[in-house]
Amino acid sequence: MTRLAGPLYEIYLVVADTAESELDTWLEALTGRARCETGIEDARILDAGADDEGHAVRVCQFRAVDDNALDKLLDGFFADVDADIAEQFGAHVVVSSQAMRADNTLELPPTRSSNCRNCGTRLRGQYCGSCGQRASNRLISLWQLLREAFGDLLEIDSKIWRTLIPLLVRPGQLTHDYLQGRRARYMPPFRTYLVLSVIFFVVAFFDPHEDLGLLFEPEPGPTPEEIADRDAKLAAVQAAMDNGGHGVTVTLDGDRAGWNCETGEINLDESPGWVQRRLTPTRIKYLCDQYQERGFKVFSDALVDNIPVALIVLIPLMALVLKVLYPLSRRYFVEHLLFFIHFHAFFFLVLTLEILFSRATRLLNIEGTMTTLVMVAASLYVPVYLYRGMRRVYRQGHLLTFFKYIGLLIAYFFGASLTMLGAVIIAVVSI
Repeated sequence: MTRLAGPLYEIYLVVADTAESELDTWLEALTGRARCETGIEDARILDAGADDEGHAVRVCQFRAVDDNALDKLLDGFFADVDADIAEQFGAHVVVSSQAMRADNTLELPPTRSSNCRNCGTRLRGQYCGSCGQRASNRLISLWQLLREAFGDLLEIDSKIWRTLIPLLVRPGQLTHDYLQGRRARYMPPFRTYLVLSVIFFVVAFFDPHEDLGLLFEPEPGPTPEEIADRDAKLAAVQAAMDNGGHGVTVTLDGDRAGWNCETGEINLDESPGWVQRRLTPTRIKYLCDQYQERGFKVFSDALVDNIPVALIVLIPLMALVLKVLYPLSRRYFVEHLLFFIHFHAFFFLVLTLEILFSRATRLLNIEGTMTTLVMVAASLYVPVYLYRGMRRVYRQGHLLTFFKYIGLLIAYFFGASLTMLGAVIIAVVSI
């Protein structure tokens, strides 16, 4: 039986003349180390001449044992190689890379090959290589219809799992692959972000007892004792108002029944004009009535509605910070933006898994120290993921990446604080 060749990982280097001899020496040592690396069958250096601007070009090729070995090498050995090149040669060497696999698809004889009914391209198998439509045109059963509807969720090799698994366990892998042109196997970045953000907000804020109230029995009304206690509190509040109280009065225990929404004289003459226009006695009474009717949820609902907008504002701000932190990376703003789109998608995924895990442990009544440790470990994984993602995508050494990581965290804290403050202000004035 003929053994299929493993995948080939290729590093393409464009080098300035002043560093050419030094790079050749370094590459010779690299190939020697690579041949001793687990998962690499062979390594070689090719002299590819010069590019259009006269810069020398070198190509390093590494033959991996199989796809699993290549995945491990991408997270370990090859990531370190990229960082070492950046640290050793800096801007004198421009690096790009790609993974290549043998195409073992055999061309079908013309007499046995038909054309795609959708786009007319000659078929080479079960699916059209141009538009992706299936070759067969027969009617399908109900089971097949359902399997197609949920196929991406049930098939381990679907785009969903090929996107979510690297997103969760391989920091920076999706961004790196996308920038290297390996995109067809994954969901588009912004679609991934939107899907995971929607799932998070549904899981975090969906209340079945409220949103699907018809499916549940109504809660019992207040007992006579509770009604009498509420009336007593209202009488106390009214007595305080009659003794000269002004404004909106609240009982100390926070019971909404203890609110009196009759406003007295409120002096806002020294406040800004926009505050005076919004905090009129009529509007204050309206806000009080809303709280008395719906509680704190009237504010939390408005805040939740504004958080997605705040995050959409935060992402390009952080991409701009990365642009400042990596001025010599020769990357466009949209490439930095892509990094944070993937990071926020990962963040939503982790939060969703934490919420589901927490609810499952409460449902199964298995809460304890181990559960707390799992939640803490998942939370600590987020900053570690960000650091490793920066190393994977920007390929700089540990020390330089660490200082930029600290700067990014500081900027992220202030950026998130400002955008969340904006969301709170908008929520308050929009109730």
